[in-house]
Amino acid sequence: MKPFTFKQFQIQQSKDVFRVGTDGVLLGALADVEHASNVLEVGTGTGLISLMLAQRNTKAHFLGLDINGEASVLTQLNFKNSPFQARLKNAFQDFKTFETEERFDLIVSNPPYFEESGSEKDKVARQTVELNFMQLISKVSQLLSEDGIFSVIIPVEAGGIFISIGTENNLFLNRRVNIKGIENSKTKRLVLEFSSKEKEIKESDFIIEKSPRQYSDQYLELTKEFHVFK
Repeated sequence: MKPFTFKQFQIQQSKDVFRVGTDGVLLGALADVEHASNVLEVGTGTGLISLMLAQRNTKAHFLGLDINGEASVLTQLNFKNSPFQARLKNAFQDFKTFETEERFDLIVSNPPYFEESGSEKDKVARQTVELNFMQLISKVSQLLSEDGIFSVIIPVEAGGIFISIGTENNLFLNRRVNIKGIENSKTKRLVLEFSSKEKEIKESDFIIEKSPRQYSDQYLELTKEFHVFK
């Protein structure tokens, strides 16, 4: 499968691992990594999100976890081949049983979603089988530093329950970005950021395309340091 080339790094891809997609790019570009020094990614896939964050924050160190062995191998390859490799580590690890004394300033995830269906394709990566929202949020709440941020991208339909579970685990919504696929369409994804501190919620809208297959100025501006636009 063809690699996906960004300005400062390249992503090797595999038919057995979720490929580079808009959700990952958006989280990699929008997550608040500015003040983080210690970052954890849950479910790395190809390693895209950590690589984007490592480009944005040149001091932070990163640990990526994935329960999929193929994804872990691919992440390791992409980390190793990047200019940020000295600050990037990954592990073949189930987040549910992950133990560490470390606390993280930023935890990011493009988590599994969709309830279980008959389809086997992408089952681990895209269905709430291996890691449901409750397990994810509960574990994150134990691993965040005092001022740490938890940043995710999820389908809009899951927003209410995700925010509610967060509150139950003393993680409060601080930021919400409503992602629309195209101008004048309904919100389809949410980038949500939580911390242990209750604050006024910063809410904004983000439009990916201004017309079919035409990226919006907003998207072009956000991704200009990453995408090689032809």
